[in-house]
Amino acid sequence: MVSNTLMRIVANCWKPSNEGDNSSRGGDDNGRADGLLWYKDSGQHVNGEFSMAVIQANNLLEDCSQIESGPMSLLESGPQGTFVGIYDGHGGPEAARFVNQHLFENIKTIHGAEFTSETQGMSADVINKAFLATEEAFLSLVQQQWEIKPQIASVGSCCLVGIVCGGHLYIANAGDSRVVLGRSDKSEKEVKAVQLSYEHNASVESVREELHSLHPNDPQIVVLKHQVWRVKGLIQISRSIGDAYLKRAEFNRAPLLAKFRLPEPFDKPILKAEPTISVQKLYPEDQFLIFASDGLWEHLSNQEAVDIVNNYPRNGIARKLLKAALREAAKKREMRYSDLKKIDRGVRRHFHDDITIIILFLDSQLISSSISQGPLLSIRGGGGTPGNFNT
Repeated sequence: MVSNTLMRIVANCWKPSNEGDNSSRGGDDNGRADGLLWYKDSGQHVNGEFSMAVIQANNLLEDCSQIESGPMSLLESGPQGTFVGIYDGHGGPEAARFVNQHLFENIKTIHGAEFTSETQGMSADVINKAFLATEEAFLSLVQQQWEIKPQIASVGSCCLVGIVCGGHLYIANAGDSRVVLGRSDKSEKEVKAVQLSYEHNASVESVREELHSLHPNDPQIVVLKHQVWRVKGLIQISRSIGDAYLKRAEFNRAPLLAKFRLPEPFDKPILKAEPTISVQKLYPEDQFLIFASDGLWEHLSNQEAVDIVNNYPRNGIARKLLKAALREAAKKREMRYSDLKKIDRGVRRHFHDDITIIILFLDSQLISSSISQGPLLSIRGGGGTPGNFNT
């Protein structure tokens, strides 16, 4: 039986919402659903336009996402900006939904982290503390649910966050989602892809080296299993929110399923929740940002994605990019895209993952303006169509 607290998290996360009179520019209001596809073709944020799309592959959609535009704190004098979150869940949707409900609120209300004057408001410290506060709150929920729902200890979520605020771009990543910048190169008259995050995935040699340095006495900290590197032979990512069974030894026991339990106890967390954070100034040549869960990048390169966004109309571009990835997924299995579309959730996971895409276009005039007076916006994707996006 699921607690009322968890049911509220699920219900609130799953319903896209708009706030403010100007939030529905672009005509599709809260977004639209078409079978396993959910999308919002066009909308306005305080720093430009955006487009958003989600496709479900799993029996339960494990991706969550959000765009928040307007105040970045509860202070009247606080900064205005745009927040983007991509939360790719694994083991179940609960962690991603929890993060979707709480991470941005923690950024707005976090205590013990001061906004910095030189960037007109936001700071890496605020973002880091919000990630850790969200992690602690979810692990507390796991503790509460442990007796009645022990499998929640094996649920986690990758978290990719982007914040445009005060002329700066803040990227925070824990897991293997990715953000790519489309930057105009006037000398070569093209828009080049610039990857702004790197994946915390054991397939990356530097990640394996980090794990070995953090756990020098554990020769099994990463294991090559079925030609895939996995942390403790269980999971590919090294950072996440959730995955309590690899962070607190108290959950490494029955009634958790045996396949998640380690044969030996551990005295410090195996996975981390701290994100890698970067901060950079935005320039007029910075055209757009593509935020996406790893399901997109399995099928398209950074430059291929940037070329699609650059060469087609903005309206519906996230959906266009999503379909390009699905066509590649179909081609790899030597089938037609039209046939792939007929495959139902669950079985669909054998062909591609859940995929979430948010494309944020950057208007340099709005970004450089000292007073941002764009629309108040809050959209949490994606979907809510009975029978397709189950809660």
